[in-house]
Amino acid sequence: MKRLLAFLILFIPGALAAYGIKIMRDMLFGISQFPYPALWVQFLAGLVLCVGGIGFIAGFVLHRDRKKNKVQNRFK
Repeated sequence: MKRLLAFLILFIPGALAAYGIKIMRDMLFGISQFPYPALWVQFLAGLVLCVGGIGFIAGFVLHRDRKKNKVQNRFK
């Protein structure tokens, strides 16, 4: 059950990061998505989603490795 919960905690930010990459790519090709009024707004939203999702996953992994004492001294 713990592994399933951990998977869900990592899946949701991962999916948001993937969606962020998709809407940034669509902006580069000039494809406007529905909820965004301008292409630059679409790009900023994608950037926030991508950085936020990857940052959450990285923080989760770092926290887990700190608990198991598997990090270098500079990260403790």
